[in-house]
Amino acid sequence: MENGTLDLFDASTDAQPLEQVLAPGAVLLRGFALPVAPQLLHDLKPVIAQAPFRNLATPGGLTMSVSMTNCGSLGWVSDRSGYRYERYDPLSGRPWPAMPESFSELARNAAERGGYTGFEPDACLVNRYQPGALLSLHQDRDEADVAAPIVSVSLGLAAVFLFGGAKRGDQTQRVPLMHGDVVVWGGPTRLAFHGVLALKDGEHEVLGRQRVNLTFRRAE
Repeated sequence: MENGTLDLFDASTDAQPLEQVLAPGAVLLRGFALPVAPQLLHDLKPVIAQAPFRNLATPGGLTMSVSMTNCGSLGWVSDRSGYRYERYDPLSGRPWPAMPESFSELARNAAERGGYTGFEPDACLVNRYQPGALLSLHQDRDEADVAAPIVSVSLGLAAVFLFGGAKRGDQTQRVPLMHGDVVVWGGPTRLAFHGVLALKDGEHEVLGRQRVNLTFRRAE
């Protein structure tokens, strides 16, 4: 992917999804997104054409190694003013791209499979990891509605997902995530600390030397 474009190839599989409970309220759905992954990546193209990936700054002034964009009625942003949701893309001043139906449908289905019915995401944060990029431990707590779950979809290179507890210092699980895997967490683990280890270099047959993650939330 260069300059906000994707080189995509159709990939199919007959693998059946497997469920792994990570903690109360948190489940890993192995391969859950594989049947719709080509459609997700196809529908991502116009999103990043309208709102290209960018490396945001933290409130402390550091530049994130993960590049990001958003779709949906709200988009997550970060700068020296803090972490927050905005209705308009700061780069263009325009509303964020609409969330594709393939995105919201997968998020609803994954949430229901994970035990959360009625999930209607209004925000999808799209993270692009290139070799060496990482996401430090953090909580998703900028949403007005923390009763709704988080749905996280992995595409491209394998990564190691860190899933911890309610405190930053709690022990973390190291969970390998592959193309098509989905993690759903909420309820007692909705505010669990989580992150991603530095992405190892490699070549994925669909996305090449990168990983794309879709994180669905109910922000308001």
